[in-house]
Amino acid sequence: MVEAKDFLSKDPVAWCPGCGDFGIHNAVKKALVKLGKRPQDILLVSGIGQAAKLPHYVKANCFNGLHGRALPPAVAAKIANRELTVIVTTGDGDCYGEGGNHFIHNIRRNVDITVVVHDNQIYGLTKGQASPTTGQGQVTKVQVNGVILEPVQPLALAIALGAGFVARGFSGDPDHLSTLIVAGVQHRGFALIDVLQPCVSFNKVNTYDWYNKRVYKIDSDKTYDPGQRVAAFQKALEWGDKIPLGIIYQTEKETYEDKSGLNKRPPLILEEIENIDISKILAEFT
Repeated sequence: MVEAKDFLSKDPVAWCPGCGDFGIHNAVKKALVKLGKRPQDILLVSGIGQAAKLPHYVKANCFNGLHGRALPPAVAAKIANRELTVIVTTGDGDCYGEGGNHFIHNIRRNVDITVVVHDNQIYGLTKGQASPTTGQGQVTKVQVNGVILEPVQPLALAIALGAGFVARGFSGDPDHLSTLIVAGVQHRGFALIDVLQPCVSFNKVNTYDWYNKRVYKIDSDKTYDPGQRVAAFQKALEWGDKIPLGIIYQTEKETYEDKSGLNKRPPLILEEIENIDISKILAEFT
């Protein structure tokens, strides 16, 4: 039986005390235990940023990509070895900013990966400039007169693009968040979990207290159906005095692996590779 201690890493944690990333880290480990996954069954992929440090703090396979480039290696790994449980841990800047193009087109591909976005509405690693999700009017160390742009609405964007699983969690409630991660991993296809994550150093607006006064779990509303896309889109836009947590939208769709026929073939890692003389190919680049 897998236990939380099986995922303990020896790497020293470099997050600020009180950082919301700790709650996400806790939730990820809880989810892996609930799923019964072993460290060798997991691949954690990240880009650059505070969120990207999480794979180092979990004993499992790890791949660090470039800034905004967490999704391409995650997708490639899943296609090559579909037995892997691939979880991307990325930030709002890394995923929705630098990686926005990959975000859009991998939703379209619908590869079976789970994307956990640490959404602190600020660039934390680079010390506090506005990210794509920073609220309009918010003053930062760079936007000293306030942010003039409207924020990206990632859940609504994902639903509009056709994502099959769209959820929101809160790092202040790791138990609930872990259930969303479990559901995202069990969903066949691209799963997005946007996590509201306070940055205690650079975002003095969206604090734990700010969220605690606003967040609520949509599963408390027995009339809400996450299978209704139009209603889910409206729910995804809900922000301000009330912010919904939970599975906002879920529907079954053909995955990339289904459409491409990869599911009918042995995983790429099991295919034999012939010895090929690549000297002529290399000569073309000299």
